[in-house]
Amino acid sequence: MTRPITGRVAPEQRRASGAPAPGQSAVPEPGTARIAVDLLGGDQAPAVVVDGALRACQADPALQLLLVGPAEAAGQVLAALTPGDRARVRSLPSPGTPATRQANAGWVESGVRTAVLAVAQGDADAAVSAGHTGATVTSAALGLGRWPEVRRPALAAVLPTAAGRLILLDVGSSVDPDESTLAMHARLGAAYAAVAHNLADPRVGLLTIGTERGKGDKLRRAAPAVLAATALPAGRYVGLVEGNDVVTGTAADVVVTDGFTGNVLLKGLETAYAMIGTPGPAAAVRAAVLLGVAGTVVVCHGAAGPDDLAAGIAFAADLHRRAAVPAIAGLIDIPGVGQ
Repeated sequence: MTRPITGRVAPEQRRASGAPAPGQSAVPEPGTARIAVDLLGGDQAPAVVVDGALRACQADPALQLLLVGPAEAAGQVLAALTPGDRARVRSLPSPGTPATRQANAGWVESGVRTAVLAVAQGDADAAVSAGHTGATVTSAALGLGRWPEVRRPALAAVLPTAAGRLILLDVGSSVDPDESTLAMHARLGAAYAAVAHNLADPRVGLLTIGTERGKGDKLRRAAPAVLAATALPAGRYVGLVEGNDVVTGTAADVVVTDGFTGNVLLKGLETAYAMIGTPGPAAAVRAAVLLGVAGTVVVCHGAAGPDDLAAGIAFAADLHRRAAVPAIAGLIDIPGVGQ
């Protein structure tokens, strides 16, 4: 494990996943997923998050929610549930929650910090936020700790393609990486593809403006040699890919790029797919998982709607149930990482 960083929960203060939270008398039943949801994250929070949390809870009887934020917003979820379902929802005020979100951006960020700390302390199995990406990444890095050798965690999104689906990373966490960061992200993406998509030999490509050698900016000219020399935990580096390869999905299963380019591409494709439909049979989930931290954290778009939030919560629950984070850590030889 990494050494404690100032402001984060030290390893000895954490409870293992499934350990009773304060006030809980029993370990959750197998299959249960306890998701901490940041009620203040998102452009239309908390109303849209309340709606999404309610839909997620109604769709999954084994889901438990820890609603982090204003008590009145959490109360709206509880009021809409049947008495039997209310036992699956708890609320946790975030420190200093203001009456209006615009009053102080710092108060809004406290919601995601509190949700991440719930995971670090064993009160939740995963955290979900549609709030500020930078605040979420920082909260996760400080609260959960980065894996050894991971200087910058990566946000990985799954995109539908004509051939099936593709993992794109980074999509917003690291906007100005160097080639060594891209190499680590390639390792994370390959392991994620093997674990989440059951790919025995995932193909990893580097996004650039042309497949001819020497094309692209300084980073894209330096990165291929580093990626080619990087030992991937699963799969193989297949070289340069272009934007059209992200849509077809025929050249690579994992595409690595910087967070600025990845975010622009992601939002452009999502808008296009919303207008004309997605390629292939796979559905798009407007959420990304943060790879490289010792816990499960899912980031939804700030403009996410209720269905998007519900899908993000379901996505986090699925990652927990499949023990995806420990499995990825195992593939890239990260010792002692729990969910």
